[in-house]
Order: sequence, then C-alpha cells, then structure tokens
Amino acid sequence: QHVDVQNFSGSWGSGLAFCALLHSFFPDAFDYGSLEPGARRHNFTLAFRTAEARAGCAPLLAVEDMVRMAVPDAKCVYTYLQELYRCLVARGLVRTRQR
Repeated sequence: QHVDVQNFSGSWGSGLAFCALLHSFFPDAFDYGSLEPGARRHNFTLAFRTAEARAGCAPLLAVEDMVRMAVPDAKCVYTYLQELYRCLVARGLVRTRQR
C-alpha cells in the first residue's frame, strides 16, 4: 500500500518502500498498515532501526539526510539496498543461486 517502486530515487522518498521491504522479511517488527506516507521521519527511522536490529544492516543512510531531501539520491539508496541484501543473505533470509 502506497508503494510503487519505479526507480532508486523518488520511489523511496516517503520511507514506505523501505518499510514495506523490511516488513516482508520481518512482519512481526511493526504494523505496516498503520504507516502514513507523510510521516517521512517516522518511516525512515522505523525502517533503518528495524534493518539494523533485525538484519544487522549498517546505518549507511541518516534519517535527517533522507528527510532533508525531497528526492533521495539514487546512488545512496542503491548502496543501502545492496548492504541490506548482503545482510539478509548472510542471515539466510534470501537464497541465492548456486553457481
């Protein structure tokens, strides 16, 4: 709900895409249905804290930076998502193809 990922910049601007991604791996971490697109600071804080606590993902993005920018920097979002993916793989939550 309220998430339509089309790119690595504006699609992540409300923080809901980060929350939706994390909620898909950790559905008991928070109530996704209670989140609002306009509560950007809350959404980013929730997502980044959940990623760090549940996936061991380093806090590569700062909530203040994300809130300050109307459209997040695509390279920063992409880098963070790569790190989150690496952490999820390391915890056995994402399966990768064997080569």
